[in-house]
Amino acid sequence: MKNKTGKLIGFILGQTGFLFLFKLIILDTTHPEDELAPGIVVIASILSGLFFAFVGAFMQTYFDKQKY
Repeated sequence: MKNKTGKLIGFILGQTGFLFLFKLIILDTTHPEDELAPGIVVIASILSGLFFAFVGAFMQTYFDKQKY
């Protein structure tokens, strides 16, 4: 589990961060009558989570190699 910690934390932070920013930027400014495609939001959230999982895995391997 230790080798997957960076991926898991990166995925969770990326996905929740995207959804939080989407709520603040998009949902607060749109009218309730406007229709938003929920599928696109979910796909974008998952892609954001995958990107941050990659970044988290990269950071984890980078800091593991820097042991003295």
